[in-house]
Amino acid sequence: MKKANAVRIKWDAIFTALEKWRENLQADDPSVNTVAEHYRREPWAVLVSTIISLRTKDDVTLAASERLLEKAGSPSRLNAMKETVIAKLIYPAGFYRNKAASLKKIAAILLSQYGGKVPSSMDDLLSLPGVGRKTANLVLTEAFDLDGLCVDIHVHRISNRCGWLSSKTPDETEMILREILPLKYWKRINYLLVLYGQKLCRPVSPFCSRCVIEKYCARNGVEKSR
Repeated sequence: MKKANAVRIKWDAIFTALEKWRENLQADDPSVNTVAEHYRREPWAVLVSTIISLRTKDDVTLAASERLLEKAGSPSRLNAMKETVIAKLIYPAGFYRNKAASLKKIAAILLSQYGGKVPSSMDDLLSLPGVGRKTANLVLTEAFDLDGLCVDIHVHRISNRCGWLSSKTPDETEMILREILPLKYWKRINYLLVLYGQKLCRPVSPFCSRCVIEKYCARNGVEKSR
């Protein structure tokens, strides 16, 4: 696990370019952000939608989250539901049966240990079934407006491709970014790079000719581009 020299990375210029690109794109926010805003950053809704979002397309996540939260807008209401009903409501989200089981367990734990409330600490969130660092960071930032650094496959890939760092896993990338990325950009990096990874900086044959941060990219691992 290697980190780049943070002094040499022009974060302000990079984020200014990404923000301008994002503004001009006028695309919908990622589904978790949309759900968070719709439910006025209600922690339960954000936690549920984030779990559903894992390995699931944004449009499917948003529709599944709305179906489930309409019926189970609180841990107590979800806890009263059968696991098969939860699974049916969130279908066709990826691994919907496993997610239904995790959500059922989480609801019971929140009721028994946290007074029916979603906790606002990293350690407590990570203790919940099916909750990893990506999910915990999203809940902290989207539901509680706390400092968090969410690293998914897009943030991980782009950070390594650009040469900002060298790591093997998203968790390693998060730990390095916590050291080299200015705090003011922690909440924004996932919001910006998820869309950038979906639209331009794709895993195979990225659109380098349209890249707004090309001058700050080492193009590590890029064998073919458009």
